[in-house]
Parts: sequence; structure tokens; C-alpha cells
Amino acid sequence: MSPAANPFLILLAEDEPADAHLVRTALVANNIQAELRHVLDGREVLEYLHGQHTGFAQALRPDLILLDLNMPRMDGHECLRAIKQDQTLRAIPTVILTTSEADRDIQASYQLGAAGYVTKPVDMEQFIEAIGILCSYWMALVRRPAYPSQRRDGRSVEISQ
Repeated sequence: MSPAANPFLILLAEDEPADAHLVRTALVANNIQAELRHVLDGREVLEYLHGQHTGFAQALRPDLILLDLNMPRMDGHECLRAIKQDQTLRAIPTVILTTSEADRDIQASYQLGAAGYVTKPVDMEQFIEAIGILCSYWMALVRRPAYPSQRRDGRSVEISQ
């Protein structure tokens, strides 16, 4: 199926504008055909996923969530816990994308149900490469379940894999 008919949607939760810009740059540099939606913290992730985020005309269910840990209002661990406790959201792959290399953060993330844990490389070329590998894995290799995408207006859009 063509990307236009079945776009891969990434929801990025990142409070640092520079890091969000780097993710966008990495997608372009790797020629990754994905739509990126950006929110600033865990609360906005949940608002987006429940169709309550006013910043998006159509809040389609993401194929992948990239979640920073250190964010205001609701951090990544709290958000991940809420996602994985929600029957309608728990199947969405959620990858932690953070600067933290702390073993306690890695352990906690996997215990809460993270699909992966990626430490943001400091070097820009390594960062671009890491995003390329990450997206390649989720977009080209992994099989995801087919499920209806929920729009803000409450209607479903059937998306097949």
C-alpha cells in the first residue's frame, strides 16, 4: 500500500524544541515517509490519544510514540504507565527517546511496558542515524496490528497494515 494511502504516524512527546527539530531533521535526512505529530509533555500525549488535543484537526492513532522522560507536568514514566493501563492504547508501541542513561530509568521503562529505550546520541550524525534505524525497524520490519484510527470527531478511520 502506498504511503499516501496508509501514512505511518509518529507521535513525538518532547519539550525541548531543539530536540524536536532534530527528530524532524533526522526524518528528512533518512528520507522517512512518516507524518510527525509533536506534543510537549505526557498530558498532551494523553489528550492527543483521547482526541482532546485542540492542536490537531484530526488526531489519528499513532503507529509509534517516541516519548521523552524528562518533561514538565507529566513525565515520560507517568505517561507510559497511563498508556499501558488503558486497554484502548496499550498496543501502541512506545519507545523512550531520552538523554538519560540511568539504569533505573531503563529498568523502570521496560517494567512499565516500553517497546524500546533509546538514549539520544549527542553527535548530530549519530542522532540522525539512530532515528533512521529506529524508524526503519518500526516501519519496515515490524508487523503491527490493524486497528481503526480514532479521529477527534469520534469517527473511526479504518487503517489496514
